[in-house]
Parts: sequence; structure tokens; C-alpha cells
Amino acid sequence: MGREIDEAWIEEAVQRYRRIETLRAEFDRAVRKLQVTVRSPDGLVEVAVAGDGTITDVRLLAGLHGRAAADVARSVQAAVTAAADAARWARDKLHAETFGAYRPLAEA
Repeated sequence: MGREIDEAWIEEAVQRYRRIETLRAEFDRAVRKLQVTVRSPDGLVEVAVAGDGTITDVRLLAGLHGRAAADVARSVQAAVTAAADAARWARDKLHAETFGAYRPLAEA
């Protein structure tokens, strides 16, 4: 005995898939345009990062005179870490806004 094919269900699934693919492309474009800039807690370093986490700019906002190399390194590390965290937060927020209407296929 053969199975009956529900063509309406298949068509709906195909339309949902196409819509999700369109949203995914829009999300990818938005992530590429996303730019986040943060400063180290001491205000010495400013780091700009793209939505995908790529560092696009690093600026020293104050003079290095009298600062130990280790202090400068800590400022750079703090700013880079904060920039990566900010980019991840922005991507997650954008993802939730883009795909929030779609429930997961399987509940955890």
C-alpha cells in the first residue's frame, strides 16, 4: 500500500524554506554592515570590530609616555575582548530579530 503525498504540506514547506533562506541572506548582509566600537576601561585603546568579529581598527587615544608595555597590552586585550563580546551580542540580537518568528524544529 503506497503512502499518500500531501502536496499542500510540501508546498508550504518549500515556501518556508525559501523564506528562511531569504532571511538568512538578509541576516548575512546585515552582519557584514554591522560595526561596533568599544574602548578599554582606562580609555587608552579604542577597537572597532565588524559584526563577524573581525577587528577593523585599533586606535590609541592617549599617549604612551610613562606607560609600561604590560599596561598597554592589558588595555589592548581588554578592548579587543570587549569588542568581540559586543559583536557577538549584536549578532545574537540581530539573529533574534530576524528569526524570532520561527520556532525551533525540535524543542530541547
